[in-house]
Amino acid sequence: MHTLELALQQELEVCSEIIKEGREFQKEQGFVQWTDDYPSKETIQSDIESGKGYIVKADGQIAGYLCIDFSGEPAYEAIEGKWKSDGPYAVVHRMAFSKNFRGTGLSDITFRLTEELCARRQVHSIRVDTNFQNERMQHILKKNGFEQCGIIVFQGSGKLAFEKLF
Repeated sequence: MHTLELALQQELEVCSEIIKEGREFQKEQGFVQWTDDYPSKETIQSDIESGKGYIVKADGQIAGYLCIDFSGEPAYEAIEGKWKSDGPYAVVHRMAFSKNFRGTGLSDITFRLTEELCARRQVHSIRVDTNFQNERMQHILKKNGFEQCGIIVFQGSGKLAFEKLF
């Protein structure tokens, strides 16, 4: 069974370790989307404190971490392209999974659980950005019904912007 839950402060170390593993996995895949200092432990702590940090559990074990932000993303206001909607949306940032759960379809499950959370909040749009080199994430997004809408600038560099309406 899989669940999506708000991360708790006492889970900070596990969440930070999952992000670290995600950063290492990116390097293994031949690209760097997350720098050595982003996302930092402080970023994850801030996510948790502000109610935006979520964990994904698989059979009771923490398997992944992500930020789900319902307050919007200032970087998304300027897009080279066009978003699919102008209504409220959730932003997914910093999605990573423990290396023990890679290849299990957990990203698909996580997006489904995120959609369910959004629907309960009457939000029917999810936006995500990713690096041009992160072909794995681009594939996951497209497989899960996200459409590429254009390019945004986030943290000083251009990123592919995706949105899904449901």
